[in-house]
Amino acid sequence: MAKIETQVETVTMEDARVVEFAGKRKLLKTSTITPEGAVAVRMDFRNGQTRTFTVPASMVAKFAAHGAEQKLGDEISGLDDTDDCVLAVDELIDRLYNGEWGVKREANGMAGTSILARALCELTGKTRDQIKAFLAGKTQGEKVALRNSGKVKPIVERLESEKVSKASKVDTDALLGELG
Repeated sequence: MAKIETQVETVTMEDARVVEFAGKRKLLKTSTITPEGAVAVRMDFRNGQTRTFTVPASMVAKFAAHGAEQKLGDEISGLDDTDDCVLAVDELIDRLYNGEWGVKREANGMAGTSILARALCELTGKTRDQIKAFLAGKTQGEKVALRNSGKVKPIVERLESEKVSKASKVDTDALLGELG
C-alpha cells in the first residue's frame, strides 16, 4: 500500500514570516533563550496569528520543573511493566546528565528489559548495576537474542511465570481442583 503524503499548508504569519503546517497541526511552538537569559515561547497558529510568552523570571524554576516532569514521564510511554519503566527513566536520567537532550530511545527499547536484567543477574551473579551498564549499550535486537539464548531463556520464562502468578488474583490451584 502506498504511503499517503502528508499535506502541508504554507501560511504567511502576521509578521510576514512564512510557516508550514503539516497535516492537521494547528500550532507550532518555538522556544528561545535571549542573550540575557530570558526564556520565551513563540506560538504560531495556523490562522496566521502569533503569540509570544516570555516566562517571568520568578517562574522559571516552576516551568523547568514542569518540563522535567513531562520529559521524564514521556520516556515510559508505551511501556506496561513498572520495572521496565524504572529502567527507561534511569537511562534517560543518565543521558540528561551527559547533556543528551534529544537522543530518542528505541521504540519499546526497554520493554522486557527488567526481566532480562533479573535473569542475567541470576545467571552471572553480577549486580543489578553491572547488568544495567552491560545492557545500556545493547540494541533491542541484541536484548531479544539474549532473552532467547539457551542459557537465559529458561530463567526468563520462569521469572515471567512467577510474575504472572503473583499478579493474578485467581487461585488457579482451586480452579484446577474443581476438575477433580
